Amino acid sequence: MNDNAPKYVIVGNGFAGTTCAEQLRKADTACSIVLFTDEPYCLYNRISLPPFLRKQLPEAKVMMRDVAWHEKMNIELHLSTRVERIEVSEKAVYANGKGYPYDALLVATGGRPNPSPTPGTGGATNVFNFQYMDDTKAISRQLETAKTAVAIGGSFIAYELAEAFAARGVETHWVQRGPRFLRRMLDEIAGEMIDDAARGDGVHVHYGEELKEAVRSNGVVTKVITTGGLEIPCDCLGIGLGLTINTELLQGTGVEIRTGIVCDDRLETAVKGIFAGGDAAEFFDPTAELYYRMGTWNNAGAHGKVAAANMAGGDVRYHDVPEYSSKLFSEQTITQFGISPEYRTDLEMVRKIDREKKHYRALFFWQNRLAGCVMIGKGNRAGKRKYVDAIKSKQAFAPDEWETMLDWTAD
Repeated sequence: MNDNAPKYVIVGNGFAGTTCAEQLRKADTACSIVLFTDEPYCLYNRISLPPFLRKQLPEAKVMMRDVAWHEKMNIELHLSTRVERIEVSEKAVYANGKGYPYDALLVATGGRPNPSPTPGTGGATNVFNFQYMDDTKAISRQLETAKTAVAIGGSFIAYELAEAFAARGVETHWVQRGPRFLRRMLDEIAGEMIDDAARGDGVHVHYGEELKEAVRSNGVVTKVITTGGLEIPCDCLGIGLGLTINTELLQGTGVEIRTGIVCDDRLETAVKGIFAGGDAAEFFDPTAELYYRMGTWNNAGAHGKVAAANMAGGDVRYHDVPEYSSKLFSEQTITQFGISPEYRTDLEMVRKIDREKKHYRALFFWQNRLAGCVMIGKGNRAGKRKYVDAIKSKQAFAPDEWETMLDWTAD
């Protein structure tokens, strides 16, 4: 290896980190690339974990890279390795007591799922978070014999657990503290449509409830009791209570931490040469004109490409409109792009509802500019590209145009 060649270190081998490594190698065959992950796996597709849990996809289809690929790409991969610290003065990352120098560093450490705070859940062998491959395998084994399962939370993770439990033929209860799924993003009408989809798949949904206690026997939860007094038998308890972003590695480095690792639209932090990407990045979106985190698969991949270009000395700005799409149980779908009231409270909204088709469409405006959209319903994605282009353009639309924009269909 040429000692004068650029040296890159990446912490986190998710979609952002691995994409960054791949792009760096494509741009420079001589550079040094070191990639760390604390998991025993090469890159796998996290959005494929729910169908894997539902037994609709084999494990081989979830895996995206293997060790041989890293060897072929000359990427020095360290599996099951936890980075201990970053020494900014040395421009080095330390793992297992050894220093790895860098000219540019990407921290794409994601987040870890929050455990249940409910008494009785700690250490129970049938209580699970759902974030990693090993989580998925453990839950799947439990569902082989479970009769009743409970999912906790109003998040996408909780939904994916409830959906998987029901798909595996297990009596499913979904307990949510709020009045509806994704309550910070969806209004009451959208919430009703998701509720209909859940109940259509046989899920028992309980709103305005939290777990008060988990009753256990021999280290296993056998029943949960809610704050409203519900007692639900439980063979498998899935926790979907959000993430704690993995920022500890950057404490004391001078990098700013808020809800995540603060970085500009080039994904560079306040410390020159240190970049952030994926779920962990609190990045500046020049279209929405605010900092936020966006934990979507597409966003992570886009971050990896932008970070790679700028780590190599480029000047590329992140300008994608973050988006995601998901099936919601067997009869419903959701597509969301741009921002929603979850990210900005001063948005104005127009919506269109077709209960017969089970379609819902909401457009969000900020300072007369289209800022985001939510589409619910199969076959209700027409016009998506036109909306995305309108968001990127920052064009102002008069309020009397907003209702007609709900009928956009041409992409």
